[in-house]
Amino acid sequence: MLARRRHHGLLRRLLPNLPPLSTAALSTPPPATTPGTAPCDPSALAPDDAVAALSSVADSAGSAAALALFRRLASRQDLRRLMRLYVTAATTFVARGSLPMAHEVMRSMVAAFGEAGRLPESADMVLEMRSHGLPLCVETANWVLRVGLETGSFGYARKVFDGMTRAGVCPDARSFRALVVVCCQEGRVEEVDALLRTMWRRGFSLDNATCTVVVQSLCEKGRFKDVSELFKRMLEMGTPPNVVNYTAWIDGLCKRRYVKQAFHVLEEMVGRGLKPNVYTHTTLIDGLCKIGWTERAFRLFLKLIKSSSYKPNVHTYTVMIGGYCREGKLARAEMLFGRMVEQGLEPNTNTYTMLIGGHCKGGSFDRAFELMNKMEQEGFLPNIYTYNAVIDGFCKKGKIQEAYKVLRMATSQGLQLDKVTYTILITEHCKQGHITYALDLFNRMVQNGCHPDIEAYTSLIATYCQHRQMEESQKLFDKCLVIGLVPTKQTYTSMIAGYCKVGRSTMALRVFERMVQNGCLADSITYGALISGLCKESRLEEAKALYEGMLDKRLVPCEVTRVTLAFEYCRREKASIAVSVLDRLDKRQQAHIVDVLVRKLSALGNVDAASLFLKKVLEEDCSVDHATYTGFINSCYENNRYTLASEMSEKFSKKISSFQEKR
Repeated sequence: MLARRRHHGLLRRLLPNLPPLSTAALSTPPPATTPGTAPCDPSALAPDDAVAALSSVADSAGSAAALALFRRLASRQDLRRLMRLYVTAATTFVARGSLPMAHEVMRSMVAAFGEAGRLPESADMVLEMRSHGLPLCVETANWVLRVGLETGSFGYARKVFDGMTRAGVCPDARSFRALVVVCCQEGRVEEVDALLRTMWRRGFSLDNATCTVVVQSLCEKGRFKDVSELFKRMLEMGTPPNVVNYTAWIDGLCKRRYVKQAFHVLEEMVGRGLKPNVYTHTTLIDGLCKIGWTERAFRLFLKLIKSSSYKPNVHTYTVMIGGYCREGKLARAEMLFGRMVEQGLEPNTNTYTMLIGGHCKGGSFDRAFELMNKMEQEGFLPNIYTYNAVIDGFCKKGKIQEAYKVLRMATSQGLQLDKVTYTILITEHCKQGHITYALDLFNRMVQNGCHPDIEAYTSLIATYCQHRQMEESQKLFDKCLVIGLVPTKQTYTSMIAGYCKVGRSTMALRVFERMVQNGCLADSITYGALISGLCKESRLEEAKALYEGMLDKRLVPCEVTRVTLAFEYCRREKASIAVSVLDRLDKRQQAHIVDVLVRKLSALGNVDAASLFLKKVLEEDCSVDHATYTGFINSCYENNRYTLASEMSEKFSKKISSFQEKR
């Protein structure tokens, strides 16, 4: 009983993707009994009499007849979860030396009690039966493990697995594979590594089905090199990866937009004599579409059409239609839709949703609603994803009221708002500055069990930052980290820009450092916000170091960043340093920045600094805008700098003459 209390309550969550277990899977249907085998019809016995009859049948007709009776009794609803039935049957078979039958009884008990959420109770009884002469065997232990994984939590399943060795039972390949699957589903990739090492050390290999699960888990973590090592190990262990395994790898790469690497994997796959199927090609077509290479995707699509082995299926057409919709090529998407129907393929809800989303994105809402009516006529009801596409389209056009009308249509159909619906509306309210509405939606989202993702948090964080409410944005940012969300480039950039806006560039630098440490790549907008913030606080050396750093990373600073840095140096009478900002820019960029700076400096009467920039572009054979030159000369006259005006006029005249001679 003490053991039962220790285990009770640990199983909480149903783990996906494991086939359901039932007592029906334990054995074949019971054989028909011969006359005299059973004293009476078991369905007519009272529970106490039914349990008592087992021993009598075993004594009079043998273990086989008793097992047949047990199977019939265990199928009765009033006896199915009666512990006495299983204990009596098991002890009866143990006493007669029929241990395999006793183990069948235990497995039947585990399945029945597991379905009722009482697995700890039945598992404890399996262990307790060792003191009654029934040793634990690997088959029964695996059954307990498997039911635990299906009906309970990772922690209890792991405890059962670890307890097998302590009970003198060595886990076999099935034990390891079951636990590997659950570790993958729980995202515990490090534990998968340890389990695989132990498996291989003991000579166990992965089967191809489990390999697919492991590949998907590794790809989700971006560990693509480890997939390659896994495949090498499988080859060494005599279980070579199959087409499904390679397709899972290709799919993982395509989802991360590593499409070139995906094609390298395809080459490796073909080199090993494996022929890609329609699912492999569809995955590659989807990857190409997502990075904007729709024409190359279409060539691969045409290759499938011409193939004698595989033809595009509904999913292939849907993916290709989605690619054209993303690029706004709706005529081509409609053409494919029509061809799909001509080929006898029936568009499904996903196909319609993809095309509806494309038309909404392009503002063709009439055609979108026409497609929605058509899909209903074809027997396909729009789902929440379909409505999300329309809601998102209206929000993208700033038509929030129309979006809410569509939302009411969805709810009238009995559909529940999902995370995407809430995020779309939150984002739009944030764009329009309706922070109160956005927060209300955010709270309702949480209350309804939809866990906000980083996109929803980023929208709120960005809005608070724009309104200079950095305490609120920091609270949300910290909450993201606590609940395990990974901030995106947009999240970090919003925080950095917000802190710079309120004059707290030190905090902005801390956020930037965290961004770098977490492997999130900053872009020119991130750098620009931070450089501008540092310039406003006269921290020019730090700003210039960041500017040089972004150039080293081959990022192109925007015009505002270049002008701001150079202008701030000029204001502090460090014009020579300001001119050096132009050194690593091309001629076109130099000329453009000089035009802006010279006009600003001339307007402020700082003609000395302006002249340095003009000399710089003239030395680089860059052209200067006539209006810029005129403004500079006028400023020289206004500030009594006639000599400088004459000097620069002469330089311009020589440059113009030189240019004309070359022509």
